[in-house]
Amino acid sequence: MEDRTEIESLGEFELIDHLTNNNETSNASTILSIGDDAAVIDHFGRQTVISTDLLLEGIHFDLGYTPLKHLGYKSVVVNLSDIYAMNAVPTQVVLSIGFSNRFSVEALDEFYAGVYAACQEYNVDLVGGDTSTSLRGFVISVTAIGEVAPDTYVKRSGANANDLICVSGELGGAFLGLTLLERENKIFQETGAQPDLEGQAYIVGRLLKPEARRDIIEYFAEAGIKPTSMMDISDGLSSDLLHLCKQSNTGCVLYEEKLPLNEEAREFAYKLQLDPTACALSGGEDYELLFTVAQADFEKIKTNPSLSIIGYMTEPGEGKNIVTRAGNRYALVAQGWNHLTK
Repeated sequence: MEDRTEIESLGEFELIDHLTNNNETSNASTILSIGDDAAVIDHFGRQTVISTDLLLEGIHFDLGYTPLKHLGYKSVVVNLSDIYAMNAVPTQVVLSIGFSNRFSVEALDEFYAGVYAACQEYNVDLVGGDTSTSLRGFVISVTAIGEVAPDTYVKRSGANANDLICVSGELGGAFLGLTLLERENKIFQETGAQPDLEGQAYIVGRLLKPEARRDIIEYFAEAGIKPTSMMDISDGLSSDLLHLCKQSNTGCVLYEEKLPLNEEAREFAYKLQLDPTACALSGGEDYELLFTVAQADFEKIKTNPSLSIIGYMTEPGEGKNIVTRAGNRYALVAQGWNHLTK
């Protein structure tokens, strides 16, 4: 039987010391880290970008099939993705957690192992946070801080008619991973049968261990590309593209045949009798970058195998449409994930 250390045996300050004992910083902008009333950060003339996320057990994650180490990693990465979506580079994170008495010190150690793994992978410093008891469930709040050269950040509102619509990577895998894990978790709860993940490492990994697209931001800098608008795909391509259109006051045309789909994910969607296109359009948590560029950047975009051109922006009066493989045109509908509905 594994040892279990009750959190109350340490107390709040001793717990924080325990969880952050080996915390190291690597960014010159981190002047003062954990251990005082506040962290001190100096970005040496660069502009500061800040984003925050709140993750709640039962709403954003299910510990029935989410390992705590993966959860710690993902909690950091989804915030870093928001910083990259501003064309910025993340440098620090602040992490606060609330937990009930069913969690032990060892369980929190597992969670923090994932946090530190993400910080190391993305060269980000953990510089502060808070801990508290929670009446039920696990609560996670992460704030990410980044830096960007003056006036090179990218907003959602800068797209123009005729700009190319682009995405990084592949879409729909995380939704299929969620569908699989929820199915197996339900079977386990009802019968006790062990999960059968059918060799679907790709889609499970897309859900449990997403990666932020640092490589794309680095490519933009190397190639001299500044997107006209950008955001990361967290709620689903259709929902997020409609956000860009609304904030940029444009319409759009999307082409089904251009959507980047992973072949393993496509085959599994067919096995579940799901439409792969619907998974790509409406599935959330891909954390790929959705952005627009001027047509003058076409040659630079098409040379990067990690990027796909999937459509173009139009004048607002032309509507927001998707063209199917058969050539039919339909209104694009937001059917992505909404955390405010059941």
